[in-house]
Amino acid sequence: MCGIVGYVGPRQAVDVVVSGLKRLEYRGYDSAGVAIVTADGLDTRKKAGKLANLQTIIAGDPMSLSSTGIGHTRWATHGGPTDANAHPHVSDDGTVAVIHNGIIENFAELREELTNLGIQLNSETDTEVVAHLLQIVLPSVDGDLSEAMRRVCRRLSGAFTLVAVVAEHPDVVVAARRNSPLVVGRGEGENFLASDVSAFIEYTRNAIELGQDQVVCITPSDITITDFDGNPAATVEFEVTWDAAAAERGGYELFMLKEIAEQPKAVADTLLGRMKDNRLNLDELRISEQELRNIKKIVVIACGTAYHAGMIAKYAIEHWTRIPCEVELASEFRYRDPIVSSETLVIAISQSGETMDTIMALRHAKDQGAKVLAICNTRGATIPRDSDAVLYTNAGPEIAVASTKAFLTQVVAAYLVGLYLAQVHGTKYADEISDVLAQLADMPRRIDLVLDTTEHVRKIAHELRDAKSVLFIGRHVGYPVALEGALKLKELAYMHAEGFAAGELKHGPIALLEEGMPVIVVVPPKTGRDVLHEKIVSNIQEVRARGARTIVIAEEGDESVVPYANDIIRIPESPTLLQPLLATIPLQILACAMATAKGYDVDMPRNLAKSVTVE
Repeated sequence: MCGIVGYVGPRQAVDVVVSGLKRLEYRGYDSAGVAIVTADGLDTRKKAGKLANLQTIIAGDPMSLSSTGIGHTRWATHGGPTDANAHPHVSDDGTVAVIHNGIIENFAELREELTNLGIQLNSETDTEVVAHLLQIVLPSVDGDLSEAMRRVCRRLSGAFTLVAVVAEHPDVVVAARRNSPLVVGRGEGENFLASDVSAFIEYTRNAIELGQDQVVCITPSDITITDFDGNPAATVEFEVTWDAAAAERGGYELFMLKEIAEQPKAVADTLLGRMKDNRLNLDELRISEQELRNIKKIVVIACGTAYHAGMIAKYAIEHWTRIPCEVELASEFRYRDPIVSSETLVIAISQSGETMDTIMALRHAKDQGAKVLAICNTRGATIPRDSDAVLYTNAGPEIAVASTKAFLTQVVAAYLVGLYLAQVHGTKYADEISDVLAQLADMPRRIDLVLDTTEHVRKIAHELRDAKSVLFIGRHVGYPVALEGALKLKELAYMHAEGFAAGELKHGPIALLEEGMPVIVVVPPKTGRDVLHEKIVSNIQEVRARGARTIVIAEEGDESVVPYANDIIRIPESPTLLQPLLATIPLQILACAMATAKGYDVDMPRNLAKSVTVE
């Protein structure tokens, strides 16, 4: 959640750091701060609220010239969003500054220890204890900040990324990583640290994955990485394939609108180059085909929007492979003592690859002997690194907190995984797999058609802006689409919205219906499973008969819904299993337009962060 930036090099550090923090605003935060190392010691500024508040302070009280600095946007865990709790935190003697992402679970006992030593703590955070511990350790290691960081980290429990600077070393930034995102940027005569490559993509595309329990020291000319015991650590370097412009709005009023518009390209990029020698391939595979043929059960683990992508995946994977597939909330998975074994394939879905609930769930699965396949949008992230196989979604940077193109590409990636497993298990012939791939290859064109006809959806959104509640219903793959539509409305418009399987209406939810209540219905293709179509038309009639306003998403040419729909949103024809790639888009537009009509911040909704990096 928190955004972290570190810099050392010839540029004015505060400018680089603040620019990086600006690019990380999408992660969600409630305060911001910077610390730079000057000839006179540390110079810090921090302020609760948006980054603009910090920028105002710096403009009114300019910071000293410096070539080394760190910066942070905080999402509150320990202690509220106040100036005092904002990062950086400075040691008792004012010589060490620290920023932190994650949670230090044993901070209470460390805090008590420091208090007993007579050290005055000035915040409610778990982070501040690290600054004081580093101050205590530094004299015993001759001022070596890297060694001090290693010693302190060995005392810490929890998930954390820590970044520190010390007054006596004006050209050094040191960081540590355990279960929390951190990446290194390698420049020419300058180097960078950040939670996300977008923070430094303006300056370099060359990046280094930082592994678990590692400490990195950057200077203008060197990058040194060790484990927590001081041993040299193996590293993986990679090149970022998108540029700074991809993270800018590009003329759109909102990042979310830009990312919705990018969905045809994102889907096409996710499909690109998947066939080789007439066989479907994944990006990274450290599981043999024989091991995959031994798989008897599949479990998808994910959170939030990715969970809905997993629900859609279940329908396709079971249909194509005939292997039982379960979908689990990652946050619940390991706490219910799940039954997994070497014959289980766990599919972990995460846009950032740093979702802590999913990380801990996949590690639990691996401990039980399961194989793990990751679907992820971020190269070098923890989840793909910890997995046995990876399929990257290639959606490019997604800045808006509410997921759009990442969701669609996760669904596409799940389809590819299902087809790959069908190929390995022999449950689909090669020509059948090619037919599905051809249908997928045509989806960007059909998504474009949906995007060309969104004005009607915006009009409906404007009319619904004062609604107290909105219900969504669907059947088969339309059910998770309904759940995703409801989630988007909750995230962006801050209103009550619920998604239901349409067949469940009469089992309770129908009691919620009242005159004028908007009910959005996802109608399956008429040419697919006709029984599903007939049943949902009956559901529409039930809803309409109770005075609700029916807003129906149906494919072109489906006239059977016309007598029972107050509004119809048309989408192109498609196979049933692939319809979510089209039916989801009007719901994204609806939520965005309703939030805009209410005057809310669409790209950074309240209380939410792009990546949930704590449990």
